[in-house]
Amino acid sequence: MHIPDMKDDKGDPKPGDLIEIKRGHDAHWALYVGDGYVIHVTPVDEGVASLAAESETSLIMKVKMEHLREVAGDDSWAVNNKYDQNCTPLPLNEIIWRAERCIGKDIVYDVFDFKSDDFVRKLRYGGQVSGTG
Repeated sequence: MHIPDMKDDKGDPKPGDLIEIKRGHDAHWALYVGDGYVIHVTPVDEGVASLAAESETSLIMKVKMEHLREVAGDDSWAVNNKYDQNCTPLPLNEIIWRAERCIGKDIVYDVFDFKSDDFVRKLRYGGQVSGTG
């Protein structure tokens, strides 16, 4: 399904695809779930990274489902299932089920170990992939 008015570098996303949104030298990652929507993590306090009360090195992120157009804004994005060559994605219904169960939940990450693709990578591949590449 084509999403009109989107900057699209690598074709039309399909449910279960990992979406990489370029933000300067960094990237923000999301999981495409269909009809133009993605599930991704974002700081609890928009624009400000919230630190968990139990530790000054723990970052609190909220899982949200939002339209890809809103998440990407003016930034370019692309489908990037970069681990598919080494790992088999979980069945699509399981990927979507796991993602939808997380909507609205808070996730705590270590500030020094946070990688933006950790959350969506685990949704698509389960525990098959460790680290980023």
